[in-house]
Amino acid sequence: MSDTQAHPRRSEIECWLTDMDGVLVHENRAIPGAAELLQHWRDSETPYLVLTNNSIFTARDLSARLTASGIEVPEDRIWTSALATAAFLKQQQPEGSAFVIGEAGILTAMHDAGYVMTETDPDFVVVGETRNYSFEAITKAIRLIGRGARFISTNPDATGPSAEGPLPATGAINALITKATGKLPYIVGKPNPMMFRSALNRIGAHSHNTGMIGDRMDTDIVAGMEAGLHTVLVMTGIADRAEIERFPFRPDEVLNSVADLLEA
Repeated sequence: MSDTQAHPRRSEIECWLTDMDGVLVHENRAIPGAAELLQHWRDSETPYLVLTNNSIFTARDLSARLTASGIEVPEDRIWTSALATAAFLKQQQPEGSAFVIGEAGILTAMHDAGYVMTETDPDFVVVGETRNYSFEAITKAIRLIGRGARFISTNPDATGPSAEGPLPATGAINALITKATGKLPYIVGKPNPMMFRSALNRIGAHSHNTGMIGDRMDTDIVAGMEAGLHTVLVMTGIADRAEIERFPFRPDEVLNSVADLLEA
């Protein structure tokens, strides 16, 4: 990589952003090396933030779930698509109103941002992740968007993982609503670089000295690349070597797992 390129080298990295599922944990089990890498960052006072498109849980919930998996991450070191969405809407329209499809993560974030939840002429319809999608709620969202509410979504992920196989996720519901309304949502979570910029601001970091670790080319790596970060793809989640070849861009590094970062 030449000196004229925007992305920093590994030796220049002073701050880290990392995805959660597939990087630190896999099906609620810590990935070998993850706990040790986080401890190294704490010991060396390296600023870091764990990013996730999961909008179901609050940062406090996710911190507790990670602890149960054997990984210690304080809630102030977790940045979710729900938090990023609420921060974006607060900037767009302070003290606005929204009809929200989702669970505690997005509902709590919206309340904390000063938003009123309503079914009567909301400024926005916000679609987040939930395991209990309601046909009635989706129908209401479609009608409200038809009446002029702006369509926002926490993330574009069409499916999510489970022990039994993939589950339909936020992106699938987005597509259903788009088909019915003709309106595309504005998506705040990865791969929107906005989520990365808000994360950098949260820890006082800058793109020229920050790295991003992820397991997906279509969200983590492309967004990190577009935000000017040093990108590291690990092979412990969604992506494999064949997956990399499907895309016209490449991460700065491809590693077997985060344990390789610790060894380096």
